[in-house]
Amino acid sequence: MRDMTERAVSQTATREPQGSRARALLKGARDQFLRHREASVLIVALVLGAYFASASDAFLTHANLVNIWQATAPSAIVACGIVLLLVSGEIDLSVGVVAALSPFLMHYAIDFYSIPAIPAIVLALLAGTLIGLINGFVTVVLKVPSFVTTLGTFYFITGVVLTTSHAYPAEIPASVDNAIGTWLGAGDWAHLAWGLIIVVIFHVVLTRTRWGLHTIAVGGNPLGASESGIRTGRIKIGNFMIASTLGAFAGLIEAFRIHTIDPNLGGGTGLMFTAVAAAVIGGTALAGGSGTIIGGALGALVLAELQNGMNLIGISANPYFLILGAAILLSMIANVYLTRLRRGGRVGR
Repeated sequence: MRDMTERAVSQTATREPQGSRARALLKGARDQFLRHREASVLIVALVLGAYFASASDAFLTHANLVNIWQATAPSAIVACGIVLLLVSGEIDLSVGVVAALSPFLMHYAIDFYSIPAIPAIVLALLAGTLIGLINGFVTVVLKVPSFVTTLGTFYFITGVVLTTSHAYPAEIPASVDNAIGTWLGAGDWAHLAWGLIIVVIFHVVLTRTRWGLHTIAVGGNPLGASESGIRTGRIKIGNFMIASTLGAFAGLIEAFRIHTIDPNLGGGTGLMFTAVAAAVIGGTALAGGSGTIIGGALGALVLAELQNGMNLIGISANPYFLILGAAILLSMIANVYLTRLRRGGRVGR
């Protein structure tokens, strides 16, 4: 009897450390997960996907998944540039209309000046880069707030697009409405491929390179970054150029997807606000100094899931903006709360 009691006590003592270790491992995994800004938006994306999949059999079909990613990719691509700008303490309101301008520039170069397809596409992208350089120069050198600078650029480029196109859509040039067009956006999964490539590249740039480190430093502590030898002006101008170039590229792949060059391609302000909303929902601080590329991409996915899923289950498109506004507010509240927990050591302790 005594031996049986001793064995029972021994087994209980053995199980308790094992149970404690399991709980410790789970707590460690949870804290590690919560350390990432993308954690909350990833959960939201998964929950939304599960809900709409259960509510509509069409949600997980091949055609609908293609639709979701084609809606996600332009916003995710533009969000990469927006995240870099927001992290460095600036913003660009003109990326949406740059997306509308770039396919028209390609069209003009090919159909009016007989420039070959690839050089015409490169010129359209370089035009976006030039617009970003102008935005950066006016903001950094002339000391005009980026909100005002890019608001002016937004209206100027809108005028250029509407005047030169006479507010009419144009056809995709025949020389690019082929394998080039399929590769750049007309193919079902071209958006997915380009979106993933660009998100991965700029995630590495922001988290693993000196440029990303300096971008975070410039947005978090501009004076300290300048005194430490970082060329803050060059970082900001470079990020304006990156954001505008990505806007131009997003416009091109959207034009190839819909097989039309439209003056309102990208939704004008819509693409820009969607990208900013995606960045904010993904954990990027509007005050600068912190942000995440992957979070911005997940934020774009959440917005695409919402819009697509609501259409499938028969909800009017009008409440989408109510949900979008609520999502932005709730994500900002969650980000502020999690930041306080991290600073207080309550997450990951």
